[in-house]
Amino acid sequence: MSAPTPQARLAVSHIGVAIAAFGVASIMGVLQGLSIADIEFPMRSESLYYMFVTAHGVLMALVFTTFFIMGLGYAICHAQLGRLVGLKTAWLGFWMAVVGTVAAAYTILTGQSSVLYTFYPPLQAHPVFYVGATLLVVGSWIWGGVLIASYRSWKRDHPGQPVPMAMHGMLATIIVWYLATSGLAWEVLFMLIPWSMGWVETIDPVIARTLFWWFGHPLVYFWLMPAYVLWYTVMPRIAGGRLFSDKLARMVFILFVVLSTPVGFHHQFADPGISANWKFVHTITTFAILFPSFVTAFTVIASLEIAGRLKGAKGLFNWIGTLPWKDPFFLAMALAMLSFTFGGFGGAINAAYGMNSMVHNTAWIMGHFHVTLGTTSALTFMGATYWLLPRLLGRELKLVGLARLQPWLWFIGMGIFSTSFHIAGLRGLPRRVFSGALAGEQGDAWAALTSAGAIGGVILFLSAMAFVSVVIATWTSGRKIEAPAFEFAVPLEPVTTMGLWDRLGLWTIVGIVMIILAYGYPLATLIMTPRFGSPPFQPF
Repeated sequence: MSAPTPQARLAVSHIGVAIAAFGVASIMGVLQGLSIADIEFPMRSESLYYMFVTAHGVLMALVFTTFFIMGLGYAICHAQLGRLVGLKTAWLGFWMAVVGTVAAAYTILTGQSSVLYTFYPPLQAHPVFYVGATLLVVGSWIWGGVLIASYRSWKRDHPGQPVPMAMHGMLATIIVWYLATSGLAWEVLFMLIPWSMGWVETIDPVIARTLFWWFGHPLVYFWLMPAYVLWYTVMPRIAGGRLFSDKLARMVFILFVVLSTPVGFHHQFADPGISANWKFVHTITTFAILFPSFVTAFTVIASLEIAGRLKGAKGLFNWIGTLPWKDPFFLAMALAMLSFTFGGFGGAINAAYGMNSMVHNTAWIMGHFHVTLGTTSALTFMGATYWLLPRLLGRELKLVGLARLQPWLWFIGMGIFSTSFHIAGLRGLPRRVFSGALAGEQGDAWAALTSAGAIGGVILFLSAMAFVSVVIATWTSGRKIEAPAFEFAVPLEPVTTMGLWDRLGLWTIVGIVMIILAYGYPLATLIMTPRFGSPPFQPF
């Protein structure tokens, strides 16, 4: 038994911050569900509700995910490349992101920045909120730089060899993140911060929303791609099988680099200022990016079937019963994959102009968002934590029975929560409403659904607390062991030479060109069209 390495301490510190943010966000989430269902609790009010919405969205969708992905990236980089270049620089990025998170969270929790997860202007937050968010993003840029430097160092020692599969996926994730956050940086640095400081009196909401969705939808793939890394490279190994196709997996990550960013206008179908033709272009690219997820479903399921066949399964579906369902990591991953099936169909509906007009700004979006991020990525990350902690801390996983129950609680709770709000959205329940009863008699038609959603939310909260309890118990009292090795799935046909999908620099250029084609003319038109702009509003 030995103490955690410096690289392990770096990775686990990021994961610790992620889990702390997850715990706080979970409290805010269950209180939202209770409020919508008109279940009273102390201090319930409109202003508190919108503070909860903001805190839950920012902490869960931005802080939990970003810190966890950074920690996972450091762990994979050191495990697969045998190095981590720039450890001091990595710690600088960590502390910068922590300071930014604390600053932004403080302004939210003190009621000074109730601008919701999208922080759309003309809702205005405290300047410290925007500065804090900027520090979080800059910290993540440093993380990406450290991993790229480590890859370049490895590449010098291994000329002509393809980077290992898991690291390939993490590098593609970093590229997507850089491409996406360039739009966010433009919005925050040149629009939101000067406006919140009072340096300019008005802001153009349409341009700001357009820049946000340049970032906002590829953010989904920033969450999703690390989950795919785990599905491709760790899940088959845990199941006792092999990766069906290394080349298909590499292709999937490159398709995300190329297609993930020029899709934002499907979030702006109801917005003025953007022509129907450009919205149609983004609709096509949105449907195109469904393809890599279909390929992933095929490849991962084929990899799991291989595991079952290697264990002797003979029937058409008998291999399913041979999989390690009692392993908390595998169980969480499998349930996350199953949930993503439903989330993917909902995403196709959101991307279709006619159907989007029925569900836009309704509770359907809330149901969809939670079954995608809230299950596909979050449940995968929770399961991955059970796999990572023994390897990073050198401690045995505690409360294994609770860890096995927790994914089922999440899956069941999310099924109730998400289904209820999908249906309520189709029946007209608006998104982000403090109370379903505000609509009078119409609200009565939503009462059963919002109550069911609250029940699902409580089950989700119990699952979240179970997860946090397992993590704390493992971290503080888990029996010290020799840290297990990081082992990744071996493909059926190993790739030994670099191919087209390994040319990351080339695909980065293609991704940039796609952004210019998708956003250049529409943004230029918006900027050159004179409009009055809007003063700030702070209603809560």
